[in-house]
Amino acid sequence: ATCRRGTMVKAKTTKAPTKRKNALKFTIDCSHPVDDGIMDAASFEKFLTDKIKVGGKTGNLGNLVSVSRDKAKVLVSSDTALSKRYLKYLSKKYLKKQQLRDWLHVIANNKSSYELRYYNIADQDAEEDED
Repeated sequence: ATCRRGTMVKAKTTKAPTKRKNALKFTIDCSHPVDDGIMDAASFEKFLTDKIKVGGKTGNLGNLVSVSRDKAKVLVSSDTALSKRYLKYLSKKYLKKQQLRDWLHVIANNKSSYELRYYNIADQDAEEDED
């Protein structure tokens, strides 16, 4: 309690924040490049497993983050804070490492998933033909 101008002010009692279980699930759909044989979903899964940081450390996934694969889709589920943007960053990093960044880009196709798509170069070819 603090005293201000002769009146007693009751100190605020703070409740301990309740830790909620925020099971986040993200998917990264690699079906286009995997079907064409220019990318391997298993190596992408391993890359994410090796590179995702938990508590500022790589290789520290524990039980908090799990990376799995369903054919050409890589599924990332997390019980701790993990942003979708971070997965996009890692996906772009993987594409750069595999030298696929010139042909593929990472597109959000809904609130909890990304998709690896080819750049749409057919439109550019059509525009060049018109000139």
